[in-house]
Amino acid sequence: MIPLEKTGAGDSSPAAASGPAVRGASVLRRPPPQVRGLLTEIRAALRIEPFQDAYTLSPGRELGRGKFAVVRKCIKKDSGKEFAAKFMRKRRKGQDCRMEIIHEIAVLELAQDNPWVINLHEVYETPSEMILVLEYAAGGEIFDQCVADRDEAFKEKDVRRLMRQILEGVHFLHTHDVVHLDLKPQNILLTSDSPLGDIKIVDFGLSRIMKNSEELREIMGTPEYVAPEILSYDPISMATDMWSIGVLTYVMLTGISPFLGDNKQETFLNISQMNLSFSEEEFDVVSESAIDFIKALLVKKPDVNVCLYTEIEPPLKNV
Repeated sequence: MIPLEKTGAGDSSPAAASGPAVRGASVLRRPPPQVRGLLTEIRAALRIEPFQDAYTLSPGRELGRGKFAVVRKCIKKDSGKEFAAKFMRKRRKGQDCRMEIIHEIAVLELAQDNPWVINLHEVYETPSEMILVLEYAAGGEIFDQCVADRDEAFKEKDVRRLMRQILEGVHFLHTHDVVHLDLKPQNILLTSDSPLGDIKIVDFGLSRIMKNSEELREIMGTPEYVAPEILSYDPISMATDMWSIGVLTYVMLTGISPFLGDNKQETFLNISQMNLSFSEEEFDVVSESAIDFIKALLVKKPDVNVCLYTEIEPPLKNV
């Protein structure tokens, strides 16, 4: 296992990963000829007037950058309120991807009233891109605390509180037939870092709608966090997200990525062979109930994971 590294910029774009998976390391994806599982209708009125008429981009570093998108902090001129503007290219690798952006907007609208999913304010469209104006989460990615020195890293009581929020947010998505498929520290934001705020789930670019009667097989996700069924090209299910939550919990508690190898192939081998360690050095201050929680999620049996909301909640209640 290799500690997470804080290098590079977040990338939630569909692209093949190569080399060690580090901060936001890219998403792998094999798109089918026709993308299934996408929502196609939105309620938002697409604004076509210049974005800069209503918003001022804040100077300084970007909040995030992927292969086909960049997120910048902005200020609404009439109110002075802070937002995050996600600029998304409509054409990617010569293909029109506008409908995938429409799907992301539709998922955000579906989750508009959930406190653990980032809030969508409004949407702009230009000839080349769409701009999603999102709630600003001032605490940034939880990744930053996952890789912090031990005295500044998450304490288990913090992880328990934040993980309960993540579970509630994902449960809401699942009850509305949405599977996220890219849950990782870079896609969980904090409303504030000091004091430690609440979580916001972001980036639904790889999410899909899952109906009981449909089977969906796709090679997608971020290498370190993908479930075994992704690698074996078996049908995706809600359990696919739960595996990622197990990996995420491990990372939040230890700062270590449990399956990360020296390259993508080694990472995939570690996942498929379940090469998972709970060494005393890494878990010396982690409770047995937290370890049990991780073990309940990192199993190769989706039928076990499907019982997630009844079987894995008890360990989290021992706060």
